[in-house]
Amino acid sequence: MNTGLTIQNPSKIKNIPTKKQFTAWIESVLGSRHKKCEILIRIVDEKEITKINKDYRKKNKPTNIISFEFDPPPGIKTNFLGDLIICASVVRSEAKAQHKTMVSHWAHLTIHGVLHLLGYDHIEDNDAEKMEKLEIKILKKLNFPNPY
Repeated sequence: MNTGLTIQNPSKIKNIPTKKQFTAWIESVLGSRHKKCEILIRIVDEKEITKINKDYRKKNKPTNIISFEFDPPPGIKTNFLGDLIICASVVRSEAKAQHKTMVSHWAHLTIHGVLHLLGYDHIEDNDAEKMEKLEIKILKKLNFPNPY
């Protein structure tokens, strides 16, 4: 597999997964379906994620991850799937509150975000159930516990 991954960390936030870890988690979702793809991961603070969440989701509060699936203009072919915006401090506080390891929570959120980039959603209960089952299956293959 040939995954092009760009990681932006403008605030120089410490203790984030390595590019190798992120790539492994992304490729665990993509499998052999996507031979070549590109994804951008941006690690942000609560101020930035709150602004993005307010602007795009009309929710004026921080969140753990927001996914932006890329929809190319007609006639343009690209391997770019989209952006994952992850708030490191929210990941950290959720992991602690939910008694999870940091690495397992980072893996879960990355996998969750990539599934969104592939069109999965959890607005309807049946869609949420499908998505959660897939997340659990992928995480199990990576030796991570059920996040739910």
